[in-house]
Amino acid sequence: MADTRRSPHPHKPAAVGLLLTLTLLGVFPIDVVLPSFPALSEHFGHSSSDIALSVSLFAVGIALSQLLVGPLSDALGRKALLLVGITVAAMGAIGCVIADNYGVFLFFRVVQALGCGCFVLSQALIQDLFDGREQQRLRIFLVTCGGIFISISPLAGTGLQSWMGWQGSFLVFVALAIGAFTSACLLLPSSATTQPVEHLNFIEAYRKVCSDFSFMAYWLTSALAFSCHFSFVVISPLVFIDQLKLSPEAFSLTLLGYGLAYIGGGAMATVLSNRIDSQTQIVSGLGLILTAGILMFGLSSQLGLSITTLLLPMIVCTAGTTIARAAAHTRAMNLFPEQAGTSASAGSVLIFIVGGLTSATISLTPLDLQTTLALCLVLLSLLGLALNGLVRHRHKVLLPG
Repeated sequence: MADTRRSPHPHKPAAVGLLLTLTLLGVFPIDVVLPSFPALSEHFGHSSSDIALSVSLFAVGIALSQLLVGPLSDALGRKALLLVGITVAAMGAIGCVIADNYGVFLFFRVVQALGCGCFVLSQALIQDLFDGREQQRLRIFLVTCGGIFISISPLAGTGLQSWMGWQGSFLVFVALAIGAFTSACLLLPSSATTQPVEHLNFIEAYRKVCSDFSFMAYWLTSALAFSCHFSFVVISPLVFIDQLKLSPEAFSLTLLGYGLAYIGGGAMATVLSNRIDSQTQIVSGLGLILTAGILMFGLSSQLGLSITTLLLPMIVCTAGTTIARAAAHTRAMNLFPEQAGTSASAGSVLIFIVGGLTSATISLTPLDLQTTLALCLVLLSLLGLALNGLVRHRHKVLLPG
C-alpha cells in the first residue's frame, strides 16, 4: 500500500489549486460540449442523438476507469496514477479534435473518459495531504466549486463554440490538463509502493470498504444529495428552453445564476462546520433539501411553472446539497484512511450511478417535470434522513454500556 497519508506539504495553497483544477477537469468534458451538439452533428454527418451517445459512453468510461484507479493508487501511489490518467485524457481530447469520422471521434471520446477517471483521486489527495478540519473545509470548497463549474459549463460551451468551433472545448481541456500535469509533477510527493501490484486484489479491496454499513450509508447520502442537483441540471434545458421558451443564451445565464448560489451554500456549510458536528450537518443539509421540495410543490401549485418557482426552491436545495455532501464525504473517507483511493472510487461510482438513474427517471417520466423534480427532492431527502437515522442507531447499539 502506498504510504501517502499525512505527508508534510509545504505548498498547501498550490495543492488546493491543483485539486480545484482536477475538480474542473472532472466536470468540464461532459457539460461544456452540449452547446456544440449541432456543430458536431453537421461535422460528422450524424444525428444529435448519435452525438449524445458520446456523452453516455463518456460516463460509462469514467465509471469503469474509477473502479480500477482507486485500488491501484493505494498500491502505486496517487502521483503515478494521476500523471498517467491526465496524459491519457489529454491524448483522448487531442484525438477527438483530429478525428475525421464519427467512429474515430467516439473511440477517442472513450479514451478521454478512461483518463478522466483519475480525477476521482482528488478525494484521496485531500485525505493524504490535509488533516482534521482542513479536510472538511476543503471538501466544502470543492463541492461548492464543482456545482458552480457544472452550472456555468453550458455558458462556457456557448462561448467556446462561438470562438473556436466545436474543437474549442477539447483544446481548452488539453491546456488545463497540461497545467494539472505540471502542477502534479511539482507538488505531489512520490510515494514508495509497499504492496506489489500482482498481489493487489480488487474484489477484496472493494469488499472491505463496501461491506461497512456506515461507509455505504454516508456515500449513498452524498449520492442522493448530488442527484437532486444533477437531475435539475439534466432537465433544465427541457424546462427552460422547451417549456419556458428561453433562448440558449438566456438559459445559460439562468444556470449561471443558479451556480452562483453554490457560493452561498458553501459559506453556510463553512459556518456550520465550525459550530456543529458533521452528523448534524448531514441532517441539516437533508432537511434543507426536503424544505426545497415542499416549497417547489407549493409554488408550483399556486403560481405554476416559471423561472422563479423552479429556481428559488433549487437555491435552497443547493445549500442543503453543499452542506450534506461535504460532511458525508468526510465521514465516509475517515472510516478507511489507509484505503483512501479505493474509498474515493467506490463512493464516486455510487454517486455516478445514483445520479444517472435518478436524472434518467425524471427525464422519462410522463408526469410534469417540475412536479416530478419536487417529488424527487422530497423522496431522496427522506431516504437520506432514514439512512442516517439507521447509522446513528447502529452507533448507539455498538457503543459500550
